[in-house]
Amino acid sequence: MFKNFVSEFKKFAMRGNVIDMAVGIIIGAAFGKIVDSLVKDVLMPPIGLLLGKVDFSDLKLVLTSGENPVSINYGLFINALISFLIVAFAVFILIKAINKLQEKMTKEEAEEKAAEPTTKTCPYCCTEIPLKACRCPHCTSELK
Repeated sequence: MFKNFVSEFKKFAMRGNVIDMAVGIIIGAAFGKIVDSLVKDVLMPPIGLLLGKVDFSDLKLVLTSGENPVSINYGLFINALISFLIVAFAVFILIKAINKLQEKMTKEEAEEKAAEPTTKTCPYCCTEIPLKACRCPHCTSELK
């Protein structure tokens, strides 16, 4: 039973879709780190400077003070929100490009199918008949 489970899992894990998904997740995680660094280290410092030398990661609302203060870190939330918007925009652009490519490929396939003949002419009665017909439905002649 265990061998069957292991072999079934191997079969599942080695399918193309699973491997493609794993590669996508790994690249997505790396892309997320790059975007996070872009927001924290490149975008937010100039924005903070323009807003009066504010460091967004330090913005918080302190609810209690003392040894273990409780605070709402809304500056970190702003950074995360900007990171999310950048990732969402990048994914939107990627999906839009993929859809355009698929639409172009579908259109080309449709044009190829339209160019292929679907009928032939009976040599005896000159009637249009399906390509796969082996006997003419009109004159009942056998076709080669």
